[in-house]
Amino acid sequence: MKLYTETTDGSTIETKESALVWHHQDADPDFGSCQAKELLDHLESVLANEPVVVKSGHHIVEVKPQGISKGLVAEQLLSTMVQRGKRPDFVLCIGDDRSDEDMFEGITNAMSGPTLSPIAEVFACTVGQKPSKAKYYLDDTVDVVRMLEGLAIASDQEAKNLSAQVAELTLST
Repeated sequence: MKLYTETTDGSTIETKESALVWHHQDADPDFGSCQAKELLDHLESVLANEPVVVKSGHHIVEVKPQGISKGLVAEQLLSTMVQRGKRPDFVLCIGDDRSDEDMFEGITNAMSGPTLSPIAEVFACTVGQKPSKAKYYLDDTVDVVRMLEGLAIASDQEAKNLSAQVAELTLST
C-alpha cells in the first residue's frame, strides 16, 4: 500500500482499528481507479493464504481480518444492549459503500429476532441511489446532515413535551 501511495498522488492509507484502507478519492480518477485495481489484484495474490479479506469499495481498497464485518459488529452491539437490559427501540444505520451492506443485513436480521423491541423503528439508509440491502436512501452527505439535524430537533422537542407533561402531573397532584 505504501508503494501505491507513493506512486499515486492524492492517495492515502488509513489505519483503522480492524482494517487497513487505501483511499484514492483525491487522486486522478482514471489513474486512481487503475491503481486500485492493480493494488487489489496484488494484495489478493500476496495475501491469498492469510486469514484476511481484501475488498474494493468506493475509492478504497481495504484489508481486514476474516470474520470481522460491520454486520457482525452491529449484531454484537445490539446483543450487548439487550444483555444490559437496554433493548433498542430505534436503530438508524447509514452507510455509503459496499462494505456497509453486511451491516444493513445484520440489522435487518435483528428485526426478525429477539434483539429488538417489538415496537422498534429500524432505518437502514444508503447514501446515493444504488442497489442496496438498505430500505431507504439519502442522496448525499448534505441530506444525511439535514436528517440528523431534523432528528435532533424532534428529539429535543419530544424531551421538552415530556418534561412539560411531568411538570403538569406534578402540579395537579
